Amino acid sequence: MLKIRLQRVGRKHDASFRVVLTDSRRAAQSGGFLEIVGNYNPCRDTPAQLKTERIAQLLKNGAQASGTVHNLLVDAKVIPGPKRDVSPSIKKRQKGPEETVQTQAQAEQGTRQEAAQEKEASAESQAVPEPEKPEGVAV
Repeated sequence: MLKIRLQRVGRKHDASFRVVLTDSRRAAQSGGFLEIVGNYNPCRDTPAQLKTERIAQLLKNGAQASGTVHNLLVDAKVIPGPKRDVSPSIKKRQKGPEETVQTQAQAEQGTRQEAAQEKEASAESQAVPEPEKPEGVAV
């Protein structure tokens, strides 16, 4: 499958990106791309420079855009629709170390309770019932 994604170029601490068409099985850093369809520099206030007609044609023929490229294409009005959430999981970022430890302790406590309940249930099912004694007979 063909993907339209970003390939980092530029110096250290001064990133700029090429928008390239590549096979999805290749790594972006490998340099093996089929076509350059634009560039993007996040450090400048200028919008991404894209070959919009070519990108629209590629998308129509089945190429997939990565999340960030999809958002760039929405900004450039190449494709309609909302932007995708490409940020890392917010839940992971918001949890502090105290919450993580507390959550782990609660999970361990829950598994211990489940194990104890299973033991009780298996002990009750394996217990042999005592024979009933007639009431009027002395032993």
